[in-house]
Amino acid sequence: MEAPVPDPSAAPTSPTATLAAQLFAQKPEAELLYLAQNAARYPPAVGAAAVAELKRRGLLPDTSRPPAPAPPAAQETWAELAGQLLRGLFIPSRRFLATPLLLDLNLLVFGLMVASGVSASDPTGRELTSWGSNFSGLTLHGQPWRLLTCLFIHAGLSHLLLNMFSLWLLGLLVEDRVGARRLLLVYLACGVGGGLASLFWHADGINSVGASGAIFGLYGLLLALLVGKKLVLDKSDRRAMLGLVLYLVLSNLLSGLSGNIDNAAHLGGLLTGLLVAGPLALVGLKSVSS
Repeated sequence: MEAPVPDPSAAPTSPTATLAAQLFAQKPEAELLYLAQNAARYPPAVGAAAVAELKRRGLLPDTSRPPAPAPPAAQETWAELAGQLLRGLFIPSRRFLATPLLLDLNLLVFGLMVASGVSASDPTGRELTSWGSNFSGLTLHGQPWRLLTCLFIHAGLSHLLLNMFSLWLLGLLVEDRVGARRLLLVYLACGVGGGLASLFWHADGINSVGASGAIFGLYGLLLALLVGKKLVLDKSDRRAMLGLVLYLVLSNLLSGLSGNIDNAAHLGGLLTGLLVAGPLALVGLKSVSS
């Protein structure tokens, strides 16, 4: 018959137990742990003395005391949440690199324009041209680089904020699927495609600025990936996202019919995005390979 397991909370009170405690105080921790774990093989006093010595050294929890309550979780304030959002929006990270860089570059260019004296609400055509707008009289006559620079120039603060909000939503969604390098290539290619479409459509001349053509290219890319089932989504989520993208595209195109908006650049960027989606899918997407 095996001996009963000693009560770990029992303290030695007899002279024998006191002597055992003094002897066990000189034993190494490994031996004490072995004696405590195999107390049933030894007299009760041996196991009790080993457990008591381990407790005295702080190697065993004191079961007589209730555990201390865990400190309450710190509640994040609205200011802290807003700070985290802004840092994720404008500071590049390993997951999102291209989108924050594009946002920062657009905001930097607009800030420099305003600092140089350009109106923040209603810049003139001459001012926009001097900063690199897609002005057909110059783009088609020795300055093709304007097809790129016009993507980072905006005709007022409201124009900038509207495009940056769209870029933020689309950029994060697309970059998480295709990666930063591909997003940058698609963004610039679609911006150039939109600029070329604008020059072709407005044969009498155009002075166009803004990131809308590139943003519509991201719409086109996303549409092609959704229709081609290149994104890992269930059927209901795919339909919902497809409906949302179609609504945004059509609503923006319709609003462009009633204002001073270059829909030719929008359609050119959209078509370019649809065209580059095929080769992009052939080399693999992050959402498919992960």
